[in-house]
Amino acid sequence: MAGKGTPATALLVKQKVAHQVHEYAHDPRSTSYGTEASEVLGLPAERVFKTLVAEVDGNLTIGVVPVAGQLDLKALAAAAGGKKAKMADVTAAERATGYVAGGISPLGHRKRLPVVIDSSATGFDTIFCSAGRRGLEIEVAPADLVKLAQATVAPIAAGGHS
Repeated sequence: MAGKGTPATALLVKQKVAHQVHEYAHDPRSTSYGTEASEVLGLPAERVFKTLVAEVDGNLTIGVVPVAGQLDLKALAAAAGGKKAKMADVTAAERATGYVAGGISPLGHRKRLPVVIDSSATGFDTIFCSAGRRGLEIEVAPADLVKLAQATVAPIAAGGHS
């Protein structure tokens, strides 16, 4: 992808939402992308959020949780109005979002997907999440992210936060 532009950053610009883009050199050996972003950018793990794709009753659903925690699939299912959730197949997640694993943003998906953001996000002035590719993070106010993603806010993280 040339330059810094991604569907997520384009959406933020188009909607005139205040944000900052933070770029860092992604280490291809790193498999924990959110933790890598937190460490390289010198940020507390509670403020850096990872975007995970799950299936709730067969429908792809996005869960956004702190990199310090894990996605509670039962809580995600409940927040999305479903009964059962499991992690989505990586290929299906990449196809539906238009992003590669490790660079999936909560914004700018190829297909409209329901988004649930962990309630811990609301405790910060700004949070960090993927801008749509590995090594690129956006810093944005949680309320703006919720509004743009048309997200539900619910306690969906297990471990790593109160």
